[in-house]
Amino acid sequence: MKEIAVLGLGKVGKLAALLLHDCGFNVTGFDMRTPREAVPYAVENADISDAAVLRGLFGKVDAVLSCLPYHLNIAVADAAHAAGIHYFDLTEDVPTTKHIIELAASSKGLMAPQCGLAPGFVGIVGASQIAEFDKCRSVRMRVGALPQNPTGLMGYSFNWSPEGVVNEYLNDCEVIEGGERKWVSPMEWHETLYIDGVKLEAFTTSGGLGTMCDTYHGTVDNIDYKTMRYPGHMELMNFFFHELLMRERRELAGEILVHAKPPVDHDVVYVHVASEGEIDGRLARKEFVRGYRPLEISGADRTAIAWTTAGSVVAVIEMVRDGILPQCGFLRQEDIPLDAFLRTRTGALYAQ
Repeated sequence: MKEIAVLGLGKVGKLAALLLHDCGFNVTGFDMRTPREAVPYAVENADISDAAVLRGLFGKVDAVLSCLPYHLNIAVADAAHAAGIHYFDLTEDVPTTKHIIELAASSKGLMAPQCGLAPGFVGIVGASQIAEFDKCRSVRMRVGALPQNPTGLMGYSFNWSPEGVVNEYLNDCEVIEGGERKWVSPMEWHETLYIDGVKLEAFTTSGGLGTMCDTYHGTVDNIDYKTMRYPGHMELMNFFFHELLMRERRELAGEILVHAKPPVDHDVVYVHVASEGEIDGRLARKEFVRGYRPLEISGADRTAIAWTTAGSVVAVIEMVRDGILPQCGFLRQEDIPLDAFLRTRTGALYAQ
């Protein structure tokens, strides 16, 4: 795997392409607009929402990384499958992933969705903790991408895709509770937690577990994923989506929220993964708690959400290139070894 196409050159896509270039890949970035600043890899303008255009592009590359809005990924995955190349994306959308699982049954290349932060890196951490127990009774995974200096009642800024945020706030969430696999409503199961003395709330959102319920049903009794926000956020979002009925107008809801709370440069990504179980007959608890902040990468400051998301998928692509991960079929995030991930050029950023 040498030639790779990166579709969508927003903050995450542009940084992922740069990191891949720094790792020795021949990168071509595709977008409908040319980046304002100079980049060290090739860039082509293309209508990447057109399936015919995608088929033409994929005959020239060994792999594709989609950094597009989730609703465009099925068409990209179909084209990659037809071309017999490796496919990677960042989606949290459950129906998209189910479609890709079906494609993977007959794929010539590796089909690897959900390679971002959550799902993605958080699942790699969760799986590593499960493996440390003789019997694991619970895994609780929480991630929050937040402004460092919040203002207003919402305490939030949209540094991530508004389509993705609205999707995870409104779609049902899969969990394992008491050994039973079930679906629960989003923006519920409210809890309070602290990281470095900062008070946060957490609540259910869709997609963060990836395929972990498939993998661990019958093995781990309790698994759930929640999004972390500053206190009061969940109540306001429930009011906005349900009492004002903005759930019926998702696109408009995203536009309103981004207009009110535009992205900021000084953000923080909190990761909190805690597992409990038995080791040698004794109850034990494992925790992975981090607060990731912006980093300077290749001479420029990168937001925490950009580098944690882009860095996760690039580390996985490095592992596929180096033969550490499978070369075809479907890749589950929980099958990616954390130690090997952290030893990659890009994955080392998470160990700082």
